[in-house]
Amino acid sequence: MSLRRAIFPGSFDPLTNGHLDIIKRSLPLFDEIIIAVLNNPEKNPMFSVEERCALIRQILPEIKNGECDLVVDSFSGLTADFARKRKATAIVRGIRAVSDYEYELRMALMNRRLEPSIETVFLMAAEEYSYVSSNLMKQVFTLGGRVEGLVPTLVEAKMREKLK
Repeated sequence: MSLRRAIFPGSFDPLTNGHLDIIKRSLPLFDEIIIAVLNNPEKNPMFSVEERCALIRQILPEIKNGECDLVVDSFSGLTADFARKRKATAIVRGIRAVSDYEYELRMALMNRRLEPSIETVFLMAAEEYSYVSSNLMKQVFTLGGRVEGLVPTLVEAKMREKLK
């Protein structure tokens, strides 16, 4: 029997409760999920790749259900290449709105062209997180707005440290 391994790629800068919701809802679907942190320095990240991976590793035990292994890794380059190297059978993506769907559909079709054996699985964002994005959380936070309940408490504390 083959391992049902998925990757959940993203910048996770910062990790949001929307990301955690997608991870939680993916747990029953796979034997292993690799949270794949994209190293893209051009995005002007708040946290380094190492910091993002460490934060995710600290938070994941809170959502682990025992049936699905959760792994954190980082990558640069094409998602399809990383998925192939890690022998994933699926790429998990969250969709918040129609605009996400249009972008994600193009990405899924390109990933399929690059690696036909890997399927993309779309999960709809929970209503309470349908407007939450990492970029919006950074913007609101740096302008003094509250992000409580939209990012994990540990992430909010680390964001506060970054602002000092």
